[in-house]
Amino acid sequence: MPLRRLLFLLLLLPSLVLAAADSGLERRPDGVTLPVDDGWLFVQVRAPDIFRVAYARDRRFFDRKSFIVETSSPAPSSWLLETDAGHATLKTAQAQARIDLRDGAVTFLDSSGQVILAERSGGRSLTPTTLEGEKTFHLRQQWEANADESLAGLGQLQLGVVDLKGYDLDLWQRNTNVVVPFFVSSRGYGILWDNPSFTRFGDLRPFAPIPAGSLRTADGQPGGLTRETFSTDSTAPSAQTTTSDLTADHAWVEHKIGPTWRWIGALVPPATGDYQFRTYSNGTIKVWLDGRPVIDHWRQHWLTEYDQVKLHLEAGRSYAFQVEAGGEEFSTMHLLWKTPAPAADATTSLWSEIGDGVDYYFVYGPSLDHVIAGYRHLTGAATMLPQWAFGLWQSRQRYETAQQSIDVVKEFRRRGIPFDNIVQDWRYWPLDAWGSHHFDAARFPDPDAWIKELHELHAHLMISVWGKFYPGTANFDAMQRAGYLYQPSLKLGLKDWLDFNYTFYDAFNPGARKLFWSQVDTALFRRGIDAWWMDATEPDVVQPSPPTLASTKELIGDTALGPAAKVLNAYPLFNSRAVYEGQRSSAPDQRVFILTRSGFAGIQRYATVTWSGDTTSTWTGLAKQISAGLGYSISGTPYWTMDIGGYTMDARFGDPHQTPEAQDEWRELNARWFEFGTFCPLTRLHGELQPREPWTFGADDGPAYRAIVKFDELRYRLLPYIYSLDGAVNRHGGTMMRPLLMDFPADATARALTDEYLFGPALLVAPVTHYHARSRAVYLPATRGGWFNFWNGAAVAGGQSIGAAAPCDEIPVFVRAGAILPFGPRLQYVGEKPADPITLYVYAGADGSFTLYEDDGTTYGYERGEFTEIPLHWNNDARTLTIGARAGKYPGMIDERTFNIVVVSPRSPVAAGAASPAQKIIRYRGAAAEVRFE
Repeated sequence: MPLRRLLFLLLLLPSLVLAAADSGLERRPDGVTLPVDDGWLFVQVRAPDIFRVAYARDRRFFDRKSFIVETSSPAPSSWLLETDAGHATLKTAQAQARIDLRDGAVTFLDSSGQVILAERSGGRSLTPTTLEGEKTFHLRQQWEANADESLAGLGQLQLGVVDLKGYDLDLWQRNTNVVVPFFVSSRGYGILWDNPSFTRFGDLRPFAPIPAGSLRTADGQPGGLTRETFSTDSTAPSAQTTTSDLTADHAWVEHKIGPTWRWIGALVPPATGDYQFRTYSNGTIKVWLDGRPVIDHWRQHWLTEYDQVKLHLEAGRSYAFQVEAGGEEFSTMHLLWKTPAPAADATTSLWSEIGDGVDYYFVYGPSLDHVIAGYRHLTGAATMLPQWAFGLWQSRQRYETAQQSIDVVKEFRRRGIPFDNIVQDWRYWPLDAWGSHHFDAARFPDPDAWIKELHELHAHLMISVWGKFYPGTANFDAMQRAGYLYQPSLKLGLKDWLDFNYTFYDAFNPGARKLFWSQVDTALFRRGIDAWWMDATEPDVVQPSPPTLASTKELIGDTALGPAAKVLNAYPLFNSRAVYEGQRSSAPDQRVFILTRSGFAGIQRYATVTWSGDTTSTWTGLAKQISAGLGYSISGTPYWTMDIGGYTMDARFGDPHQTPEAQDEWRELNARWFEFGTFCPLTRLHGELQPREPWTFGADDGPAYRAIVKFDELRYRLLPYIYSLDGAVNRHGGTMMRPLLMDFPADATARALTDEYLFGPALLVAPVTHYHARSRAVYLPATRGGWFNFWNGAAVAGGQSIGAAAPCDEIPVFVRAGAILPFGPRLQYVGEKPADPITLYVYAGADGSFTLYEDDGTTYGYERGEFTEIPLHWNNDARTLTIGARAGKYPGMIDERTFNIVVVSPRSPVAAGAASPAQKIIRYRGAAAEVRFE
């Protein structure tokens, strides 16, 4: 350093120290605190790429125990503190947090000093409020919006979009909507919001009715729309009127046919910008703008829910506008909008209803895989699932007797359809004994023999267990005596849809969790149950549905950790913890498996898979599940599934005597849904009103049945690939189901897609979501070496949209150049025989790597280091596949195996899984081997 520069810094040093002292900045071993306004700010170094930002009136808040984050204090991390006249900067080798000493606003930068994300000056607030006589705060944090980014995550949302930027969302748990307060950006960072209360994302202005002045009638008159009422069996309007009220509420009467209401006219926006339209409806809801459908869905009457769309509109332009709602079982439709926010107010914002302080974590990548690994570093590693969980799950609502489920398993085996898991849904108990966990003796006369026979047929059994209790059962009495049950529904005498009084247990109470598991253990686990279906885990205290935010809080009331409003979104986390910790105490080395209808940040550490709830058997319902699963996965929660085929349906599908037209559509819908479900973390058939076994979808030579069996067999061939993805989930914070945002963050076209994704690093999947479609457009992002058609091996260039063939028994699937895709032998069930031989399909055109992971598949030996990894690497220039030395060992491992190797290239196209001979065959005993190709 030049002498003149050194002297300057020495002269400046006292002023730097004085500036820090004047600000009240205090250095701690893991960060800094300073007074800001009438509170305290704490910026903590959690890891070289993770900072915690907390703000509270009371400094004791900084040491609180989090529901989400596993450890309250980080491991020591090397960092530097630099100060100048206006800033204090915490620096690590990978990122920086710069604090404005005037107002406490924090800016996050990469190691080179490039800004990644900046808090808005004055954008952090604590607003005093009182709840249940307790003083608390509404919390808000705003960050400056980055124009060039996409945002994704926040859990499982049924919006039909992946990129949430510009959407304003209310986040509270309910059937089909799951809150995970973590989002990521295409700029390579994530934000974990550590608050379990009701939370809002985005602009806090409420949605409002469209003013009459912005509406025109069908004949162009201002002041409203023309409303027509139709009978469902006639297209002629029975009434016409002018109205600006876009609502309809009717009392629903079972088996009655409701009217169809239609509002038609025009919409004239008052300003140019992005508008949001939000409907709340059941039955059919359709919204058209200038003849283009922007909302189109059918929803069951007992699950009224929201649809939301964002549209760019020009001020003063007249847009043709039409809204339609109704049909059978129609009872509710509301439509509201939100006008564009002023440009100066545009921020990325999170607000929570209750808390003692703002508390969030900034996680830097820059790769989104690294961001999600950082999320897991904070909230806990995802457990390995039992290997059999990745086989086919068969379920329906419901198998009424033990013999029914045995007959189903036997039919799978007779037909030779690969299958591993059967599910027993609710009401295996006596009608009036919900929560007893006892079997109805008339329908399940010998539960032990039933379970034993299922196991002898090489099937695993999952059973439905709710946190719900009827008075009069011994389990209810034990919970009630201990004070472990929510009281409001009991005191109000509320009844569920079966006309019984009910309540849920308080999963926030550690004693209640232990008692709950004790009851489940005694009645079920000791009999040999393999897995748990934790239904209604929001919890669904409002029965019959639909719940509202207010009714949910009211019917929970007080919990062991405070008022329901304070802990609202965290119930599924603690409920899953009850079963996970309980089973691990009863059978420490048997892997836990929990299917839960809701989730929360950190739930991956409790062996949970979340499914998307009671979705509808519609093509739009199928399309919504793609983005719902992608949003949940990129929220850091890796295990997701759905009811293949949708849970429930309208009369044309639900009628046991479907018309031929409805029958054909029903079968194709289920085939297409199964094709998508094959490339999800779990593959699971379930639903009501119609049976869901593969052979119920037509004749053995029919297109739907053949498609389902073909994709099921493919799923089992892909198990070495899928289980290796699970190994990466556990060991490296990996993500199985990947929005294109993860792998192509700079590609704006890829980021905007809602119906394509990567399944692991190799496979680009484009499900078919339209009836009779036999092709679809597919966008292939630019990538070195391009792509290969999975079904025929043909090379396709990236950076373009193509028309891809989609016959009834195929959906477009493309393999990325450089991918190494392992295929195993044909199986009837997981563990039927060793995974040998394995065919390695190597896709030339780019270098690539894959790690083949294996363990015993059923125990927690992997936690003790009992697993193997075989690194595979393709050097494209040298045309060499290196099979690395096997690392590790586990009991029962294959010491010697065969790898059949097929290189797929433009000159040598090969269909994945084809019976063509291997180009090279390697006997592998664990030592590294290089395989060269001409």
